[in-house]
Amino acid sequence: MKTPVKPILLALTCLIATLNSQLSTAFAQGSLTPPGAPAPTFKTLAQIEPRTPIGTNTTPGDADSLFKITQPGSYYLTTNLTGVAAKHGIEIAVGGVTLDLMGFELAGGVTNSLDGVRVSLSVIVTNLAIRNGSVRNWGGDGVDAINAANGQYQDLRLSANGGRGLFCGAGSAVVNCAATFNTGDGINVSSGSTVSGSTAQGNTGRGIVAVLGSTVSGCAATFNTGDGIVAGHGSTVSGCAARGNTGDGISAGTGSTVTGCTATFNTGDGIQVSSDCRVTDNTCDSNGDGGDGAGIHATGTDNRIEGNNVTDNDRGIDVDSTGNFIIRNSASGNTTNWDVVAGNVILVVNATTAAAVLGSSGGTAPGSTDPNANFSY
Repeated sequence: MKTPVKPILLALTCLIATLNSQLSTAFAQGSLTPPGAPAPTFKTLAQIEPRTPIGTNTTPGDADSLFKITQPGSYYLTTNLTGVAAKHGIEIAVGGVTLDLMGFELAGGVTNSLDGVRVSLSVIVTNLAIRNGSVRNWGGDGVDAINAANGQYQDLRLSANGGRGLFCGAGSAVVNCAATFNTGDGINVSSGSTVSGSTAQGNTGRGIVAVLGSTVSGCAATFNTGDGIVAGHGSTVSGCAARGNTGDGISAGTGSTVTGCTATFNTGDGIQVSSDCRVTDNTCDSNGDGGDGAGIHATGTDNRIEGNNVTDNDRGIDVDSTGNFIIRNSASGNTTNWDVVAGNVILVVNATTAAAVLGSSGGTAPGSTDPNANFSY
């Protein structure tokens, strides 16, 4: 039997109409008129790198500098820089500056070059930061920022400069810097500063110098021609090592603290203090190689010298004045273990040795029940 054609066509027509209606609803479009001009979708160069590169167009120099920063801001190197005779590398004449060396180096490299980085002598600037690079072979200082207060100097390598490696003003923070083979001091900071995690080696002057009320921590000063570490009045030196310096290993002014340090093989004293100091828990070995040095040497009065071990020095503990409190120290193998004038608080006991000990008990008592006794052994 034949199927009627008209009913089938009618049904198909209805189905197509229904599908068209559904598709029109599902894929309805909004207005094709744009709401406005298209906005930029990429970042500007200033947004990508908001800092200023050091260069002739951005930081032009003058009669005594290759480059000169005269506006506050953040600056960076894009390549190594080589010095020119009678000029500083980079001069900074304003505060509020951050200078990132970006791992590059400022190399003096010519006769009569001046400082690698210099803060202008005509101004006192604040809030200066210099970091991350090498400054070497300048005729003057590597970095001369004595006119910069409240500065930060981090991750700098300062070597073979004709003056000091790093010279900076009051309230400075020096972090993870290394100063080697400079003609002057390695690192020299003014009052109220901190030097941490830094090294000074083979400098013709002193290794690390920190003036009044400063802190030196976790640093090493080795084989410098002068003293290893010098701290001014009211300073703290902690967790430092001073070895093989031609002068004293560590020298601290009145009212200072020297604690947890190691001073070895220095030509002068391992640790020298004046008055009103606290010298605790240090190790001083083989100092006074020239025949005139002590493990610990107190030249003044009212010092507390406690819990130190001094061995194989010319003199172990040497105290020149009265009124010092000397307890719980130990001395062995020194040419003279104790050289203490009358008028100090001190008890020294020559400890007795014991037979071999194997197991959990045995031996011989040290020789005194006084908990504050000092011992030679």
